[in-house]
Amino acid sequence: MAQPAKTITFVIPAYNMQSYLERCVSSLLAARDTSDIEVLIVDDGSKDGTLAHAQELEHRHPGIVRAIHQENKGHGGAVNTGIAAACGAYVKVVDADDWVGPESLELVMATLRAEVGGDDPIDMLVTNYVYDKVDKRTKHVVNFRHAMKAGERLGWDDLGHFGLAEYILMHALVFRTEVVRASGMQLPEHTFYVDFIYAYQPFPWVKTIKYLDTPFYHYFIGREGQSVQTQVMVKRVDQLRLVNQRMVEATPERGTVPDGLYRYMIHFLAIESSVASVFMILSRDPANYAKKRQMWADIEAYSPSIYHDVRKRPMSVALNLPGSAGRFIIRHGYTVAKYFIGFN
Repeated sequence: MAQPAKTITFVIPAYNMQSYLERCVSSLLAARDTSDIEVLIVDDGSKDGTLAHAQELEHRHPGIVRAIHQENKGHGGAVNTGIAAACGAYVKVVDADDWVGPESLELVMATLRAEVGGDDPIDMLVTNYVYDKVDKRTKHVVNFRHAMKAGERLGWDDLGHFGLAEYILMHALVFRTEVVRASGMQLPEHTFYVDFIYAYQPFPWVKTIKYLDTPFYHYFIGREGQSVQTQVMVKRVDQLRLVNQRMVEATPERGTVPDGLYRYMIHFLAIESSVASVFMILSRDPANYAKKRQMWADIEAYSPSIYHDVRKRPMSVALNLPGSAGRFIIRHGYTVAKYFIGFN
């Protein structure tokens, strides 16, 4: 089999990101050797100067940066385009307003180069990520030290315990490109929060994992109009429900995959189901309370066993406390978590 042309492809979905694109791309090209790095900027029908800036970056970095233009399809559609066009052995999605740390980049590249040069490259690399919130001096770093032993080749059954709200977000992931393609994942277009699907559906195709305990990805959060702002997410609960449906459909039944993988996927599905539930409750809209009940009923209808395993998770139990008193507790619990963690 021919060697891939590049070690890694960084896919940058970009919609009206002219003011952030330079910082993002510069961080990806801060490695000492960029010859085996590919940066794909997928302009998703931007109305500002994003495409022109992407084309300028392509001109400045020939053979490394490529600018792709498409009609607007949303974040998921841009990611789909980037994965289909990627030339790298590995692929990582980097949102245009985010960036990576230079020291971590060197470690990540050295690790991936060693894997590409070996006989049996790992399927997935996991790193830490940083919530880099606007105007917040203390940055919250998400790590996986309790669940993964750093620097070793791991299988799903080697993973330890994930905390109550701890999961492997898209920002933590580098996939082997062929694994993502083999999974058949096509993210829904014109839909927010598809990063949950990206960090979930390919997992049954992942057999080997390595974790690097380094703060690689900087997740810029808190800017006005961002899709993870509370008031924005409340307005998009139907999209959270769609994402939940896709995740349920991607969940294997117990016994068909390694136990460690099934436990993790149930854990993550419980988290996403709880996130969707929280924002339906935060809406204070009785119609959304009904949608929340229907979402859980749909999970049970799809698979009673998956529903049973998801519903018994502590977070799921907490998010289904009955009546107005239960909703009061959930709303105030969310406020406390938001203050201390700074996740949106």
